Amino acid sequence: MRNGYLRLQAGLLVLLPLTLGVAARTASASTDCALWCPPNSKCVNATACRCSPGFNSSSGEIFTSSSETCDDIIECGPPPIVSCGKFADCQNTEGSYYCACYPGYELVSAAKTFRNESENTCQDIDECQLKPRVCKGRSNCVNTAGSYTCVCPPGFEFDQQDPNLCKAVISFPTWTPPHGVKSQTLSHFFERIQDLGRNFMSTSAQDTIQDVIQVVDDLLESPGDLATLPRSEQHCVATNLLVGQEQVLRSLSKSLPGGQLTFNTAGGTELSLEVQEQGHRNVTLSQNQTKMLVNWDVVQGSGDAGPSVVGLVSTPGMGKLLAEAPLVLDTEKQAVLQETHKDLRPGVSPVLLSDVVLAFLSNKDTQNLSSPVTFIFQHSVTPGPREEVFCVFWEHGQNGSGYWSTKGCWIVGTRDTSTTCQCTHLSSFAVLMAPYDVQEEDPALAVITYVGLSLSLLCLLLAALTFLLCKAIQNTSTSLHLQLSLCLFLAHLLFLTAIDRTEPKVLCAIIAGALHYLYLASFTWMLLEGLHLFLTARNLTVVNYSSASRFMKKFMFPVGYGVPAVIVAISAASRPHLYGTPTRCWLHTHKGFIWTFLGPVCTIFSDADI
Repeated sequence: MRNGYLRLQAGLLVLLPLTLGVAARTASASTDCALWCPPNSKCVNATACRCSPGFNSSSGEIFTSSSETCDDIIECGPPPIVSCGKFADCQNTEGSYYCACYPGYELVSAAKTFRNESENTCQDIDECQLKPRVCKGRSNCVNTAGSYTCVCPPGFEFDQQDPNLCKAVISFPTWTPPHGVKSQTLSHFFERIQDLGRNFMSTSAQDTIQDVIQVVDDLLESPGDLATLPRSEQHCVATNLLVGQEQVLRSLSKSLPGGQLTFNTAGGTELSLEVQEQGHRNVTLSQNQTKMLVNWDVVQGSGDAGPSVVGLVSTPGMGKLLAEAPLVLDTEKQAVLQETHKDLRPGVSPVLLSDVVLAFLSNKDTQNLSSPVTFIFQHSVTPGPREEVFCVFWEHGQNGSGYWSTKGCWIVGTRDTSTTCQCTHLSSFAVLMAPYDVQEEDPALAVITYVGLSLSLLCLLLAALTFLLCKAIQNTSTSLHLQLSLCLFLAHLLFLTAIDRTEPKVLCAIIAGALHYLYLASFTWMLLEGLHLFLTARNLTVVNYSSASRFMKKFMFPVGYGVPAVIVAISAASRPHLYGTPTRCWLHTHKGFIWTFLGPVCTIFSDADI
């Protein structure tokens, strides 16, 4: 055992010098190689070096001369050593390379690079589907091979100041003179308009708009021979001015910057504009004498190119050309006048209380708006007791003339110095004050009414006190009489004190509803009295009479007060605006609403006959 151990030690002692010798020679070789191998190479042995992958020397991959260098291999050429395939480009790097798809293309795998043509899956990128949109504003995206193009829709062109935005192509609309009207002043006016059209440029739209309203204002301030024309021809000129001005201003306004703008002339003409690509819920345009409120959804209903526009023009001088224009009332307004015993005074023309205003939208379809437009007119003249106020618009006639109409417009409220109107269409608007004749009520009839109702109130009060305080006579019959007396007393009292209180309208509607209920209740209690008498006559025995009395006591109050309440509730819920008339706080006759009272009354009378 010991001898084997000694032999092992002896062997290790022999191998140790050999191992140290080899290590020493290897370290010496490495040190010698590091002294002369150039960059981007590795030592092979004491006399040779090898270029790293992606590099090469003039002698090849392995070289022995110390003067050699390892230079980068240009795989991408020219000439190219590798092929990346179609829609791809080779990009050289130090010691290597990579392939990348052309701009506008991408790999199916979404990777950024690849190494070989066999890995090439480059396909076109559809930039038009990217989010956010690559084309700004109203421009449309058109995909092309490896790229895309932004194009403006029809009616638009790229803005010179901002090439990324499409701007509406604006042209000056055609404005022709009215047919059949001969006037030197009007001819000179249209010459100036034509000059504005010839010199118009989109960049000067703001100045052109100012010039247009100034030219119209000059014509109205100095009408010249227009003042000698017949009234019908003057109305034709006014119609032409209103229509032409609306078309020009609507078109030119689309090239204006967004926001609110105001234009004024020395003659008092005022133009207010709201221009928006995407508007707010409501728009309010205010002027010195007029205010307009419109829902933006109505404005944006247009399919026209360009931003959305709301405009309001107040033209004080237009009233001169519209003097003595006829007023045509719609059927409902005429019915109201007849109901209040009024009729327009013949031979007397209506008077304009406000300036004539022109309202327009970028939406040209304004004949039946989804929500009404509100106008608030200020006026210095206070209507008298025999004068009626109307919200009107200028209706264009087929012969080029026109007339004031109330169709589609109504008064929301009126005061001494202001009137609020609403209309379901847009045109040229104003507030008219028309004198009317009133058929006076017969004074004798009024005296009879008030004296008779006063005596009735006294008698009803005494009857109610008698039925209430005299215990000896109290029974089912007297209870019915008491309820009838109370309902009639309250109805007559309300009639005498409040039937003429037509303002405010809400209070008038409440009074009308209360009268409706009280008079219906009175007739219902009359019906119950008749029913009680009928049952009493049919049941003469004590037992049957007691049964009839118990039946009446159980049901008379729910029927007497409940049935009228149901009728009034249904009527008020269906047509609340028909409670109260312009002269009386009672039920309107429109649409048969009065039958919510007459119907139940006639039914009660027919039951009484049976």
